[in-house]
Amino acid sequence: MLGNRATNLQIAELLRDVAASYQLKDDNKYKFQIIAYERAADAVEHATSELKDLWDDGKLKDVPGIGPSIAQHLGEIFQNGKSQHFEDLMKGIPKEAFKLMELPGIGIKTALRLITQGKPSEVEKLLDQVKERSKVAKRHLLPYATHVASQIIDWMLTNPKIKRVDPLGSLRRQAATVGDIDLACVTDDGADALNHFTKYPETQKIIEKGEHAASILLPGNVQVDMMVQPEETYGSLLQHFTGSKHHNIAIREYALKKGLSLSEYGIKQLKGKRQEVKAFKTEREFYNYLGFDYIEPELREDSDELDSALNHTLPNLVNLKDIKADLQIHSDFNIETSHDLGESSMEDLVKKGSELGYEYLAFTEHNPSQKGHTDNDIVEILKRKREKVDQLNYSIQEKGIGSVKKVFNSLEIDIKPDGSLPVPETGLNTLDFVLVSLHSSFDLERSIQTKRVLTALAHPKAKIFAHPTGRKLNEREGAELNWPEIFDFCLKRNKWIEINCDPMRLDLPDTLVHEAVKLGVKLTLGTDAHHKDGLNNMVWGVSVARRGWSEKKDIVNTRTLKEFEEMLI
Repeated sequence: MLGNRATNLQIAELLRDVAASYQLKDDNKYKFQIIAYERAADAVEHATSELKDLWDDGKLKDVPGIGPSIAQHLGEIFQNGKSQHFEDLMKGIPKEAFKLMELPGIGIKTALRLITQGKPSEVEKLLDQVKERSKVAKRHLLPYATHVASQIIDWMLTNPKIKRVDPLGSLRRQAATVGDIDLACVTDDGADALNHFTKYPETQKIIEKGEHAASILLPGNVQVDMMVQPEETYGSLLQHFTGSKHHNIAIREYALKKGLSLSEYGIKQLKGKRQEVKAFKTEREFYNYLGFDYIEPELREDSDELDSALNHTLPNLVNLKDIKADLQIHSDFNIETSHDLGESSMEDLVKKGSELGYEYLAFTEHNPSQKGHTDNDIVEILKRKREKVDQLNYSIQEKGIGSVKKVFNSLEIDIKPDGSLPVPETGLNTLDFVLVSLHSSFDLERSIQTKRVLTALAHPKAKIFAHPTGRKLNEREGAELNWPEIFDFCLKRNKWIEINCDPMRLDLPDTLVHEAVKLGVKLTLGTDAHHKDGLNNMVWGVSVARRGWSEKKDIVNTRTLKEFEEMLI
């Protein structure tokens, strides 16, 4: 079995293996179990918080697709490292059979037949293919998927018969990671549009091509799917294929109760003589016809958005244009840190901030390294930085550098394993405020890790808990923390939690952002930029904020400079 630190992808694979095991028993008898486990696998794979953390917080059943029974079995895994039910169910089935299922077109029955009746050499070749596929990331980071999609969209729009192209699926919902890239276009000549699509210059292989859709393979094993539809039904297609699956299931169940059937072509009455499909040009018309307010794509995750849309209580989501500052930036000031130093000067970063229309910035270099430095050395380094920031602010006030009116002298400080900060008090007094963050000892027990964080945040100078889970997408899970306790502490002590905009982090994850917003915890956005171009990553943090139901009021750096300074007091 997996052990009690299983990742979401590992759990999703296990749930698919369980569904396959039920298929071997009896497809018809266990039909509902098969569907339930496959649905749960999809939900887990697309979850943006680690299931182990949700289980720790007693919120496993809140994940769409995970019912009480599955939650109980997963709880056994997190507690004991295995589920007896799963082990009994999969007993006697060769592990290689489950591996072969990772290849297109091979189900569990075919895989078992290959192993028991096929040639061993053929099975070995297939297993080698599985290994090769596993070397390729199954999901792409959001900016990469966006870049690939934008290039194809530009290519499609060179065809005058194509009126519009949009992303679909998890890309349109702005999820942190994206699997296959799904696109759709408006055209009255679908065949011509799909011919144009398959001639995209980077195409390595045409996977399939039909009347209404086509799929191509790009370098790096990136699959792109394109659908075509005329303008009069395009709104229905956008809604249907944007998803999420669980959002669509919920809205379909709602429609059925009203005697309606939904599809990518529109809405149809189930009773009566007239069986015509009502088409919709826009998603707004589609949702409004059902009695809902328009639901932004980022919210379509079956997380109370339908009830909110019926009750007219959907949030007015924060936008990129609302952001007035970047609150985590690393300049090239030589702070003699053990971490990576920034590459751009403070002056260049201020110019870039002005290009983005910001009103203020915070320079948050990593703290000076304790190795090779005495406390006096660290204080002297921080005094030099204070002088540099004061000189820059004087220059801004005298000469002006675009829209930026002030820069703040801050620091991103490591939280030591015992929760203390590796900067002496005299050094901390040179700073306007500080960010505290985890850069080591990620595997501490949950209660100890939580105490560590709260000890650091309790310092009067500590204002922001930066990239709080410490996760790195596709590389590293986040630390285990008691989030209700941390949120409560931040509310009572007026501390803020960062949404780190680095595409490798996007941390705080959107599900936890939603929890924070419901409680009233204030959030900040910081790009964690180490070069001036990194300030452009703010857009990805805003996407996380939107997926977490954040409004302008929930994000600290939507405030004006004057308002921000008042919040620091």
